[in-house]
Amino acid sequence: MGDFSPDIIIIGAGLAGMTAAHEAIQRGRRVLMLDQEGPQSLGGQAFWSLGGLFLVDSPEQRRLGIKDSAELAWSDWQGSAQFDRDEDANPRLWAEKFVEFAAGDMRSWLHGLGMRWFPVVGWAERGGELAGGHGNSVPRFHITWGTGTGVVKPFADLMVGYAADGRLKMGFRHRANALIVEGGSVKGVSGDILEDTTAARGKSTSRKVTGSFEHRAEAVVITTGGIGGNHAMVRKHWPARLGKAPKTMVAGVPDYVDGRMHGIAAKAGAGLINEDRMWHYCEGLQNYDPIWPNHGIRVLPGPSSMWFDAKGDRMEAPFMPGFDTLGTLRRILSAGEHSWFILTQKIIEKEFALSGSEQNADLTEGGWREVLSARLGKGATPAVEAFKEKGADFIVADDLETLVTRMNALTPDAPVKLDHIRAQIRARDLQLDNPFCKDAQITAIRGARSYKGDKLIRTAKPHAILDAANGPLIAVRLNVITRKSLGGLHTDIQGRVLTPEGEVLSGLYAAGEASGFGGGGYHGYNALEGTFLGGCLFSGRTVGQNA
Repeated sequence: MGDFSPDIIIIGAGLAGMTAAHEAIQRGRRVLMLDQEGPQSLGGQAFWSLGGLFLVDSPEQRRLGIKDSAELAWSDWQGSAQFDRDEDANPRLWAEKFVEFAAGDMRSWLHGLGMRWFPVVGWAERGGELAGGHGNSVPRFHITWGTGTGVVKPFADLMVGYAADGRLKMGFRHRANALIVEGGSVKGVSGDILEDTTAARGKSTSRKVTGSFEHRAEAVVITTGGIGGNHAMVRKHWPARLGKAPKTMVAGVPDYVDGRMHGIAAKAGAGLINEDRMWHYCEGLQNYDPIWPNHGIRVLPGPSSMWFDAKGDRMEAPFMPGFDTLGTLRRILSAGEHSWFILTQKIIEKEFALSGSEQNADLTEGGWREVLSARLGKGATPAVEAFKEKGADFIVADDLETLVTRMNALTPDAPVKLDHIRAQIRARDLQLDNPFCKDAQITAIRGARSYKGDKLIRTAKPHAILDAANGPLIAVRLNVITRKSLGGLHTDIQGRVLTPEGEVLSGLYAAGEASGFGGGGYHGYNALEGTFLGGCLFSGRTVGQNA
């Protein structure tokens, strides 16, 4: 690193790390940023995201007639988090501060950095039970124009500028192996220099060592993400409350999201909390064109697909598409390891989207013309149609008999019965003859369509699934897809890492997913969506202002 003498070392060049670097540099601090991947991976996991942000009482909400407030958002957060542990004190403080931020300065700060948002606010994680329980009472999911790439770009551009003027030094292919601790304080970091790589972003890279390094600074910041790419670690911490960890899962994050720094920090004296809290989705697909090993893509469903467990039983409320992620995961694992959507062509055209920047070219690279063509034109989006044609988990048939036969061919160890499936779909279809009914899912669909955003681009008009005019029929096998760690390094409200005894570990800070997005798990047990990127931004900003 020549004669560059940093005040702060940041380990991890993802969104939280870049945000922390930006804020620290604005304070006049000199920053050394290290990352085991190459420069092509600047931005980390956030690059691959849909770019959704949890904002409260925004102009986008108000234009759509959504009445939101910090009070309502905090009520939703507490009902979802269900904080119940002594060690939740700091995470709860972080959550409260984040909700204030999401209802206050967050949008104007990001707008000033150049971010803009799609005007239709998404309604993710709707809950589906009582008002004081889990879920968003109103739509709050603001998709950034450019998706995850649009969130990353302003900060990546800032990093390039800071490096050019000498305020930032970026050390790519630097893999941390140990924190340097002297006199009870963290003084620096040591590790391996890996050989250069030309592998594309997200691809697995070489771990061949070509040298070593040791760097010191007043403060070290860990922003290395979670454990979602390390399925052995996911299974190690899998909570019994969700059921037995599935033998087969697809990976929603690259393999460098391995949780390695958790153990390194713990060896240096850091405390880890809430490691059994995690956020994995039920609607994972095998990617027919994978970027990283075992690459999975998540379906972002509207509310109309019928959802069946591995035994062929329709799942009851609130275990419906888009309502309660972890509750539905627990319900699925009570019957097997996979589940099924059964739907029609009309539903897939209106309601199916796929998570990720690379699966949403219209929002990532285009503008209004591309969005209108992809979302309101004939057929589903090009990405969804490609998965329907090429994906191993999709089945299309003109009649139910053929559909079920092919479902059973795909999962011969867990066959479903045609008559049982037909009876459940028929019972559902009979509920459509009146504007009122007893079926909770149809009631929810009609409720969703009372929101302008859902009616316009997200929710199909209720129709009979067994009516051939609405076909063809489609079945989608859904796999568990690993994604986020909700626990991590325990930090105080300034982002300082704490020891297992709750004392400050001098010189060490953490932000982003490595710290459970703040405090060691500011989500508690459940996430409200848009709070992952938001948590990286908020915790990175906080640490950058304090380290």
